Amino acid sequence: MWVDGAARVACVTAVRRVAGRSVTTVEGLRPDLKDRWVGAFVAAGASQCGFCTPGILLRLAALEQSSRPLTHQAVESALLAHLCRCTGWQSIVEAGCAALGISNPDSPDPDYAAPPADPLLASWRAQIEGRMPQSTGADIVLGGGGFADDRAPEGALVQLGAAAESPQRSLVAARVGATKVQGRNSTVALVHPVGVPDGEWALTLQTAWVEPAYVEPDASWSLPGAPPAPPLANGGAFGGKRRSTAPSRAHELAAQFQQPVRVLWSREDVVRHGPKRPPISVGLRPDGSGVMRIGRTPGSPDLGQLHGLVHAIAPGVVTEEVDIVGPPISAELRGAGWVEVLAALHGLGTLGERREGTGRAEVRLPGGGRAAVTVETLGGAHGRGTVTAEIWAGEILHQATLRSYVIGAVHQALGLVWSEGIAVDAVGAPLDLTIRSFGILTAREMPQVEVVLHPEDRWPVNGSDAVFAATVAAAWQAEGTPPTWPTRRGGTGQRARSAVPSGHREESA
Repeated sequence: MWVDGAARVACVTAVRRVAGRSVTTVEGLRPDLKDRWVGAFVAAGASQCGFCTPGILLRLAALEQSSRPLTHQAVESALLAHLCRCTGWQSIVEAGCAALGISNPDSPDPDYAAPPADPLLASWRAQIEGRMPQSTGADIVLGGGGFADDRAPEGALVQLGAAAESPQRSLVAARVGATKVQGRNSTVALVHPVGVPDGEWALTLQTAWVEPAYVEPDASWSLPGAPPAPPLANGGAFGGKRRSTAPSRAHELAAQFQQPVRVLWSREDVVRHGPKRPPISVGLRPDGSGVMRIGRTPGSPDLGQLHGLVHAIAPGVVTEEVDIVGPPISAELRGAGWVEVLAALHGLGTLGERREGTGRAEVRLPGGGRAAVTVETLGGAHGRGTVTAEIWAGEILHQATLRSYVIGAVHQALGLVWSEGIAVDAVGAPLDLTIRSFGILTAREMPQVEVVLHPEDRWPVNGSDAVFAATVAAAWQAEGTPPTWPTRRGGTGQRARSAVPSGHREESA
């Protein structure tokens, strides 16, 4: 929102601080200003689920009233107060530069904006990539994705928090009665909880605890005797909400109290109770055979799907589960387990012939797309390196939409290898509970991504998962295939590399 014309994060701004002042939300923008900014976001594919977009749009639009020079770097700096997990930042930066009239000499793809096209084709491509029904267009940029709690009936009881015992009459009452777990960034070292299997290995890999970090917290509501509303709305949350307990809890409470009930999780609830990427370790022999160990925590769902995917990709790799303490895990998170094994096989194939700073991998997924990704960690704009992602995913349908999903997949893959991880205590409870503590790459840390789309005369298929897998493999090669991820965070509590100016330390919702 704007307070007297200056951008402020609404979820951490107390009402008393805005008493007597002018407050503007995205609905209150001048029509000409709103149309220009929304048009830039749609053209660049700068919104996917749309949950974070209204705040980002207001933040960037406020630059027009700022005394700061309007530059590409100013746009990136303004985004430090926000998180968009879907788009990988680049399309948002491009939309901001376009709306502000800023030329971007760093962009390798000046013609990124798609020509006018049927919005149904954009939604079709979005659904293929996100694996959930998904709308696109101006309404989504403005926050109209129809998120779970948006549709809750008026007057419903409210349960705030995953561990709350009974619902309250209102959100205010629920907040007063809730036991607040304070979000924090710990200084505890990351650990790799699954030991490398015994053996003589040519290559090994261990991963840490990784939070999927979808931005919209879990929410649901239910009427007595009716199915509960799903927590998934205009996006798939990377598989992280497939087993959420919020709907079943809403259903139980509605039946118990014979009234509509809303169940809302905080960010801390999501991190403490939501599923994590399974920590793994891998040991490979020169012929590609070996062992993959998967960390399994108490109460986690069956991992048969993960075993099957790993065996399909690497028939010579034996999988075994190891009991560990920690938060719940899920094999349904994007690429869980099989992407790590695929990256290890690619790394094994390049031992002795790679040069540090460069990695390349090509991946073809059964029934899906094909991607070839090159990661250069040296050079590029501002010394951040460059990524070139080529993709074959059948009929393109909508250029900007597919390109946006490709860049988002690159962003998530780089973070997985380079910087993402959370600390967990001795009894398995997550210690890092804020968005800033997850190690997610900011807009100012992202390499420039060049996307090359190869149209094909076949039915459209998912392509961003192939890009995700190929980028993981290429990024690890470029780092020199060190034995642990994340590669750019030490074992002494070192946080991800980030330079946040003092004026941008607000925490986003």
